[in-house]
Amino acid sequence: MGKGKRKVPGLNQSSTADISFILLIFFLVTTSMDTDTGLSRRLPEWDPNAVEQEMKIKERNVMTVLVNQNNEIHVKNGVVNRVIDISELKDIAKEFIANPDDNVNLPIKEDYVIEDFGTVVTTVRHVISLQTDRTTGYEIYFKVQHELSKAYSELRDAWARKTFGKPYKECDEKTEQPIVRGMYASKISEAEPKQYGTAQ
Repeated sequence: MGKGKRKVPGLNQSSTADISFILLIFFLVTTSMDTDTGLSRRLPEWDPNAVEQEMKIKERNVMTVLVNQNNEIHVKNGVVNRVIDISELKDIAKEFIANPDDNVNLPIKEDYVIEDFGTVVTTVRHVISLQTDRTTGYEIYFKVQHELSKAYSELRDAWARKTFGKPYKECDEKTEQPIVRGMYASKISEAEPKQYGTAQ
C-alpha cells in the first residue's frame, strides 16, 4: 500500500495586512514632502483717485527691469540704461520711486490726496515694469522681486518715521499704514515672459 501524499502547510497570511499598514505609516512619517515656495504679495488697494480711462504713461515714469536668458539684469529709466549687479537694484529703484532731487528724467512729482490724511507730493504715476525671459532662473527672479520689495519697504519705513515718529511696522494697521502705503504705493507690473535673448 502506497504512502499518501503529504499536504504542505500554507503560509500564515493573517498578519500581512498589519505589516503592510505599519510599513505605509512608516514611509508616510519618514518621507519629507517638498513644499512650494513663493512670494508674499498684497494686491494693490482700489485707488479712488485713479482715472477711469487709460492714460499714456510718460517715458520718464517707467523703469524697465529686464532679466534675460543669461540671468543678467538690465535696468532702463531716465538716468540708468545698463546691465547692473543685483546689489545695485534696490538703490536704483529707491531713487526712481522717490525722485528725491526732482530730477526731470525721473517720475513726475505731483500732488496726491490720501484719504484721512491730506495732500502729499509723490511720484504717484511711477511704474516698475519687470520683464523676464522664459529661460530666466527662478533664483534670480526671486532675488529681483526681493530687492524691489525692499526698496518700497525702506522708503515706507523712512517716511513713517518722519511723519509718525515710528517705523512702518509699528504704525497702526487700520489708520497709519494705509497712509504710508498711499505715499509709496507698490506699482510693479509684470509682463508675460518672452524670449528676449541677451540684454543689449
